[in-house]
Amino acid sequence: MTSNPFDIGSVSVGRGRLFLIAGPCVIESETHARAMADAIGRIASDLGIPYIFKASYDKANRTSLRSFRGPGLAEGCRILRAIAQGTGLPVLTDVHTPEDCKQASEALGDVEAVLQIPAFLCRQTDLLVAAAETGRAVNIKKGQFVAPWDMRHAVEKIRESGNQRISLTERGASFGYNNLVVDMRSLPAMRAFAPVVFDGTHSVQTPSAANGASGGQPEFIPVLTRAAVAAGVDGIFLEVHDNPAAALSDGANALHLNNLKAVLQQLLAVHEAVKSTQF
Repeated sequence: MTSNPFDIGSVSVGRGRLFLIAGPCVIESETHARAMADAIGRIASDLGIPYIFKASYDKANRTSLRSFRGPGLAEGCRILRAIAQGTGLPVLTDVHTPEDCKQASEALGDVEAVLQIPAFLCRQTDLLVAAAETGRAVNIKKGQFVAPWDMRHAVEKIRESGNQRISLTERGASFGYNNLVVDMRSLPAMRAFAPVVFDGTHSVQTPSAANGASGGQPEFIPVLTRAAVAAGVDGIFLEVHDNPAAALSDGANALHLNNLKAVLQQLLAVHEAVKSTQF
């Protein structure tokens, strides 16, 4: 059990049970988002892993001005609310401005939902405070430029604003140009002051690699996620798509839906082994 555990609906965070945040990077359509939530939900249920569906209504930091960003706040939150109501799953979406936080929280209604702070925005005080004040659980992506111990300041901004439901997500640190590297020491370092999630898909991204788009090395997702679970993370974050080559955002680093079950089975086995040999 980590410090400051909390619940998101039926999903316990930081209480010793591995949980999953997964879904497509962006809402491509209501039909696709619901199909992905259903498919991933079945796999998670079969394996007994608590699950939060993720897909964002807007991706505000795309490399190209011409890149698809999503359906927008009102329509995207309507879709997420419908998915949550239809499946019983908690949902997660990015927010980008203080104004987004209140509007998105209200649009999501009474369903369990997590507001996620994108990595590039993790130091933005007004955004963190606005997210905290909604009362929603807040997942903060660690900036690629931030030392793990400095994420304590982002956590404190949320807590001092009256919200105790905070998790941190590691997604790699910038290493030269167009590359990320994961320092596994960051996971226990951050876990000292909040539950920690490992993003296995953005960690294999090659940002803005070529032709105005990011690339990726998804073949390394199983390796890095196994290592993170062995290091004792509380949850795993995966962008999952049924056709990554046709995905409208971040397809190059997404995990194919067909590979999800095998990856999760490995992670659960590692998690059980670590639990049984802790000292």
